Amino acid sequence: MNYSTIKKTAVAASLVAALGFAETAQAQTPTVFGGRSQYRTWSIGVQGGITTPNALVGGSNAFGQKVGYFQNKVGEYYGLTIRKQFSHLFGLELEGNRGRIKSYNHNTSGPVAENGLGAKSVETSVNWAGSLNGVFQLGTVDFLRRENAVNFYAKVGLGVMAHNPVQFLNNDFTGTEVYNNKGKWGEEIFGDRESVGDRDNRLTAFIPVGVGVKFKLSEVVALNLGYTMNFTDDNLLYGPARADYKGKFSNVYGGLEFTLGSRDKANLTFANPVATLYDELRDPSLKNEVEALKQRVSSLEGTVDALSKDSDGDGVSDKFDKCPGTPAGTAVDGAGCPIKFPEQQVQQGNNATTGAYYSPIQFEFDSSVLKTSSYSTLDKLAKELRDNKSSVKLDGYASSEGSEAYNLNLSKDRANAVKQYLVNAGVTASSVSANGYGEANPVASNATEEGRIQNRRVEIKK
Repeated sequence: MNYSTIKKTAVAASLVAALGFAETAQAQTPTVFGGRSQYRTWSIGVQGGITTPNALVGGSNAFGQKVGYFQNKVGEYYGLTIRKQFSHLFGLELEGNRGRIKSYNHNTSGPVAENGLGAKSVETSVNWAGSLNGVFQLGTVDFLRRENAVNFYAKVGLGVMAHNPVQFLNNDFTGTEVYNNKGKWGEEIFGDRESVGDRDNRLTAFIPVGVGVKFKLSEVVALNLGYTMNFTDDNLLYGPARADYKGKFSNVYGGLEFTLGSRDKANLTFANPVATLYDELRDPSLKNEVEALKQRVSSLEGTVDALSKDSDGDGVSDKFDKCPGTPAGTAVDGAGCPIKFPEQQVQQGNNATTGAYYSPIQFEFDSSVLKTSSYSTLDKLAKELRDNKSSVKLDGYASSEGSEAYNLNLSKDRANAVKQYLVNAGVTASSVSANGYGEANPVASNATEEGRIQNRRVEIKK
């Protein structure tokens, strides 16, 4: 191989490596389906086909001064492949082939060899050809049947072949050999027969570019059909010619590909993430699980509704209410039963007399948020204050948990919460005074929870 060939080979190798590592890095990203571990990713293949000395792109090989001077003649080409699939879009393939490339000439003159005779046919024996290819999956079609998928792909790579062209005097590959350099290839480069390993073949770098289609015959076997164009920088691929040329050839092949690994795993080559997600969503077992979950949620919602039902609106659910039917606005304990408070005195003029009574407004532990059960009492009080343009005094208290300073502030917050409600209901703020007294004046013992519940209150005094 000359310097130009080596340089182009290095560039092509860099391109293939970059594409391969980029796809590999992408494939290493975790996927929603569990990654490559759930798929079979290795496969081997056998293939056979025919060669032609031309390619679909890049013109024709120039034997002589006319394009297409030599005519196409098919030769056999066969080999093996080993492939590693890194994702459903990309894989790396090691391909090895051998075979023959043929061409002949109908005209009376052909390329003139070193002996002065014109060649009318040529046969290039490819002793071996090896390449590393990047295989790009273009799309998978399932035709509504997962076991009969069709997969389209393209590939590009870099390889080296060992070949020897033989030119014949006749156009049927017989007669005098006008060119055959077998056993002499090393002399052209080194001039020393002892320093060359393979003198029977010329080593040439080539770039394979191809497309193909695979038919999934089973979970293990696929039918592989393809077309590959092979481009070289060698002007002796078919021996000497009248004009300088860059040798190329193409091959059409068919073969079988066998996926390695457990049959319990799917073939990543034919994997389609969208189809896989669709299949998972349509999985009968998953559908049954979803339905069962819906039933459990529905049952749970019914249980929650039953537990939260409060027919008398006293803040205690019916399931735990030991005194159902409590009148609205009645202060109740944790069992839903009315709390009995000592009768309060209503200040009228200078006399303290027993008069209109409003139940204390109760609060939860460490809270100054009004209970909904107290709204009816406060609404009634607000209406009376508006109608009579009278005033009211609010005394806030707390139970004995916590420090005295903390409970003093908590009792003030409770009194102010009641005042704010009355003001929002249209009562003049100046007619409502709110004070907090902390743990003072308990109406029940703080030694029991029942007593502490009664002490968390705001008393209404007129």
